[in-house]
Amino acid sequence: MKRKISHVLIMVLAFGLIACSGGGDQAPINRTQGVYMLIDTSGTYSKELGKALAVINYLLGTMNPGDVLAVAKVSSRSFSEKDIIAKVTFTSDPVRANQQKRAFRAKVDKFAKGVKRGSAYTDITGGIIQAAQFLNEANPGTKTVLIFSDMQEELGKGTIRDFPIELSGIRFVALNVTKLKADNVDPRRYMGRLEKWQERVTNAGASSWRVVNDLQHLERVFES
Repeated sequence: MKRKISHVLIMVLAFGLIACSGGGDQAPINRTQGVYMLIDTSGTYSKELGKALAVINYLLGTMNPGDVLAVAKVSSRSFSEKDIIAKVTFTSDPVRANQQKRAFRAKVDKFAKGVKRGSAYTDITGGIIQAAQFLNEANPGTKTVLIFSDMQEELGKGTIRDFPIELSGIRFVALNVTKLKADNVDPRRYMGRLEKWQERVTNAGASSWRVVNDLQHLERVFES
């Protein structure tokens, strides 16, 4: 009788452990992250490029095996893979990963040296759509779009961006959102600009929106 009870208890415990672990059929959790950084190169904001390079250095120092990183410019029309400056999926081999990071930074440095003057227009929406397509195709565990810009969108003649976009499951962080001269005159312009973008990305399904202007605390970028 005792032997039967012991056998029943063992079976109960075994089923309990399977239930707690979710069984053996569940796929492993994808813990990789994908980061797509958009850099505004328009007008006087192109002078902020040095700060953008510091952000990229931070990202390179925090990427893990399997993580995906891409940096693209925001120009007059940004819905194009040609605007991607550098992209990489990091390997698990430490030596190879370091080589990837050096090559990535070299491409970014080359781009920065080539920026002589800012682009005429600022197609932020096109850059966002391209970023979403890239991250959805890479399919990392978490998807983040960083927008290094004053968030003042200016579209050239014939550029159409006033249509619904799909950004489900992607979190957005606006970095270094500098104030324009008009913002100093009327601060409501600055706050209204940020509210407009927050409304647009969240209505499109984005998981979150935040603004980080203190680049001394970049760890806040990835706070949940």
